[in-house]
Amino acid sequence: MTPGPAAPASYAVVVPSVGRATLQWLLDTLSAQDVDARHPGPLEVVVVDDRRGDVEPLRLTVPDTVAWTVRTVRGYGRGPAAARNRGWRAARRSGAEWIAFLDDDVELPAGWVQRLAEDLAACGPEVGATQGRIDVPLPDSRRPTDWERNTASLQDADWATADMAYRVAALEAVSGFDERFPRAYREDADLALRVRRAGWQLVRGRRRITHPVRPADDLVSLRVQAGNADDALMRRLHGPGWRAAAQAPAGGFKWHVATVGALGATATGLAAALVAAVRGRRSGARTALAGAGAGAAAWAWLTGRFVLLRIGPGPRPGDPEFLPELSRMLRTSAAIPVAAVQHKLRGRWRHRGTGPWPVPVRAVLFDRDGTLVHDVPYNGDPAQVELVPGAKEAVDAVRAAGLPVGVVSNQSGIGRGLLTRGQVDAVNARVAELLGPFDTWQLCPHAPEEDCACRKPRPGMVLAAAAALGVDPSECVLIGDIGADVEAAQAAGARSVLVPTPVTRREEVTAAPAVAATLTDAVASVLGADGATTEVPAPSAAARG
Repeated sequence: MTPGPAAPASYAVVVPSVGRATLQWLLDTLSAQDVDARHPGPLEVVVVDDRRGDVEPLRLTVPDTVAWTVRTVRGYGRGPAAARNRGWRAARRSGAEWIAFLDDDVELPAGWVQRLAEDLAACGPEVGATQGRIDVPLPDSRRPTDWERNTASLQDADWATADMAYRVAALEAVSGFDERFPRAYREDADLALRVRRAGWQLVRGRRRITHPVRPADDLVSLRVQAGNADDALMRRLHGPGWRAAAQAPAGGFKWHVATVGALGATATGLAAALVAAVRGRRSGARTALAGAGAGAAAWAWLTGRFVLLRIGPGPRPGDPEFLPELSRMLRTSAAIPVAAVQHKLRGRWRHRGTGPWPVPVRAVLFDRDGTLVHDVPYNGDPAQVELVPGAKEAVDAVRAAGLPVGVVSNQSGIGRGLLTRGQVDAVNARVAELLGPFDTWQLCPHAPEEDCACRKPRPGMVLAAAAALGVDPSECVLIGDIGADVEAAQAAGARSVLVPTPVTRREEVTAAPAVAATLTDAVASVLGADGATTEVPAPSAAARG
């Protein structure tokens, strides 16, 4: 009997967003796709709201006719690498084999879903990712501006996550994106390198997307120089040959160094001439001024060369865009070399001791009520403290691993006038008596309406605990029982493991990056290989509530 065709690969779509209006248009173009049994739509779409601070929820609409759901989780402005990690770890709970990453400012042409399904079907078990092809529409009536050419470079970029589908197993094998890349620059190349070194192949698919040039102000080319700090991180992580390995084109950084050197020679010569003049050394002053003049001439030549290189491919005289572009190029070309060198030096200093991703776990934080002890609402009586099963073993295991332990706990009963601080301290003392001493206690005494910075899901207590323990928040794991614990960790840049109880809401479990059935399972996952958190399937109890 001839076997039937293999079932199409399942996938979820993850979109990090900073709230651009183009996000709705992306969802509209996805909703308009034709799907069928051989070319199915996504199991779900996860939008990661990566805006900073407390913001109004994104208002997104999808037709009732589509078979998939669209849900939003928060990223808290920690950058696209962290946002994509939050998204794929939440999305894989749908059972998806693949995660299709899309940017929130792209458009999907008709047939994208069909082409994606074909690209995924063509991937053998050795393939960890497949890249879509990017089309950047440019003006027909004139030459493109510098910013338009910058965007158009995506058409030739390797492994750009504007449209990149990764196998979930490959993401798990390398712990996803390196969240130390804070901007949309090099985080995709770094992931591709690590996935390939883990033994997976990366291929190009046949599907295409459209990436319009989004509006930008006159100084955008100056701001993007911050990416030089990420180049420094790439060198630290992958060695001096990282560009060739990542198939990244060489930039003009050496020219920027020369320009800054000429500027430095000018300043040094002028300073020396001034000192010589004050001391009455005329010949020394003339020599120093000659050196300053040579430096100034070199700076002028290098800067002029840079201006011409940027203006040459752009709009021509007579085009309406020519004079505004000329103004932009003149203003930014003088500042870009200095900015580029500053960012590169800052990146090398900041990442001088940076090691591989993921960073090791150096501290474990616990929620108190519902996680370490049974939740007694507004408990001020130490006699009512009762440990949850396995709490003692879990905390002892963390200590035995040589890691500090802490507690972060909302205690709004104080702010509501239902408890005194003394009563809370007495309960905490009883917890410490049963579990042993904790290295830091952080509690929020405020009522919700006080709008404090420490009450979970805000990150204040997690940040304070990390500071008290002398570790970076990224080196902490927070174990808790509700979504506020997960969100506080995410907002602080820490990791989290959710241990659901009957009061945990289904959507909190769905959105959690990692879930464990018991507290001891959670700690075992934290103390897993290389100190990295192991993602644990959701327990059956997660469906309750």
